[in-house]
This record gives sequence, C-alpha cells and structure tokens, in this order.
Amino acid sequence: MGELKEAMRRELRLRDYSRLTIKAYLQHMTNFVRYYRKDPSELGKEDVKRYLLHLTEDRNLSVTYRNQAISSLKFFYGKILKKKLVIEELPRPKKDIKLPAVLNEKEVSRLFAAVRNRKHLAILMLIYSSGMRVGEVVRLRPEDIDSERRLIRVRGGKGKKDRYTVLSDVALEVIRSYYRAWKPEKFLFAGSRKGSHLSTRSVQNAVSAARERAGILKQFSTHVLRHSFATHLLESGTDLRYIQDMLGHKSVRTTQIYTHVTRRDIARIVSPLDRMMEEEQRRQD
Repeated sequence: MGELKEAMRRELRLRDYSRLTIKAYLQHMTNFVRYYRKDPSELGKEDVKRYLLHLTEDRNLSVTYRNQAISSLKFFYGKILKKKLVIEELPRPKKDIKLPAVLNEKEVSRLFAAVRNRKHLAILMLIYSSGMRVGEVVRLRPEDIDSERRLIRVRGGKGKKDRYTVLSDVALEVIRSYYRAWKPEKFLFAGSRKGSHLSTRSVQNAVSAARERAGILKQFSTHVLRHSFATHLLESGTDLRYIQDMLGHKSVRTTQIYTHVTRRDIARIVSPLDRMMEEEQRRQD
C-alpha cells in the first residue's frame, strides 16, 4: 500500500488539491485497506459497498464523512488503479438538511465582552463583521486590510478563490489597537513559531472560554459568528446575492439556508395561541 499511497498523494498534489483534503483522502484509503487487510486491487464493487455499509450501520458515521470516503475511493480506483467499474454508480448518502446555529445580537455582544485577549477579540470581531471563515482570518496579512476602501481581501478562500468582503469600522479600530501592541509582520495574527499564523484551534479555545464566562448556554463553534453575520444581514434587508459574494459561496442555494433561520418574516407571524388568548381577553373585557 505504501507505493499506491504515495502515487495517490502525488496525483492529488498535481491536481492542486488542498493539504487538508490530501491528508483526509489518504486516511480514508488507509482505513479502507485496514478494514479488508487485502491488496485493494483485488477488491471489487461489492467490497466497496460493504465497506460503506459498515461506515453507515456499524460505525454510524456522518453523511459528510461518508461522502468524503466515497470521493477518496472514487479517486483511488478511478485515477490510480484505473478501475472505474469498481466505483461506477456508487451511491452517495442523502445529505441531512440541518439549520445553522445562530447567536442573537445580545449574545454576540456578551461573547465579545467576555474575551480577555485583544488578538482574539480582533479575530472574533472580524469573523462576525465580515463573514470570513476562521481559517481565512488567521491567514490574513496586514496588507489584506484595505482601511481606505473599508474592504478585506480574502486570499485563496474555499475553492482557492480570492474575494473581497466588508471591513467594519469598529473591527478596524480593534485591529489597529492590536496592531500597535503586537506589531505583527508576515501574518496579521502571528502564531507562537516565527513566521507562522495563529492556529484555528487556539481561536476555538478562546471562543469556548468566552462562551463559558459569558454564561451562554448554547453550544457552538467559532463558525457560529459567520452564520450570525449572514443571518443578521439578511434580517436587516441586505440582498442575498451580496451576502453570497461576501461569504464566498459558489451557489446562491448554499446561502439560501439562512432564509430558514432569519426572524425577519417569522417575527411577523402571530402564534394561534396568542391570538386565541387575545380574543378571550377581549371577550372578558
């Protein structure tokens, strides 16, 4: 498997797959081979299906995990072993439709107030005010902050696409305060090693600590600030297409998930219980 694994790594790299995707694909292939303990070239379509059923029924793994395992197997058998018949018409699991967790504006304010570190506060304010992913924020360079035009340049976002998003005046002041104190060089948010950026794990740890100090009972990750950015903009009347561009979504269908969590229209609906009680109160009066 060593030679096949290296061949797969090289092929993925030549096709410019991201470092994280390459790592994940190789791990999926390693797990598949360990499951059968056989040369994968000797395994067929039914073996692949049986393995995927094992991930579903025995291990109860998520749809996202299983879809990535399928993509890895398709790449391996199709591009490395040149056996497309093995993965022909391989079924993909139906995706769950889950609504994103969202904080209200008071909760966002409480979260920010509970952050103890100026660097962490700048990062969280950037995520909430611009909709960037945490991995995009920690990789920002000082020159990506265009204070004159009030824009942030996001380099190599998801899909390796550059884009621009909005720069908040409030966030800018916090960034300037942080910059004067820390004087970062290569990356705006430097890590502990020289020339490195802060890890996403460090940011998540800061969010978890701030959530506990703020007494917010909801369980969430750093990504909730990106969801809250989109939802709050939609509630304030911002066009969905602008939100799509700032989030870096390829399709507007991805952005439309936020229409299901916004209160803009739902808040206008009167519950039948409230209406019933109001009518009862009027009759008594």
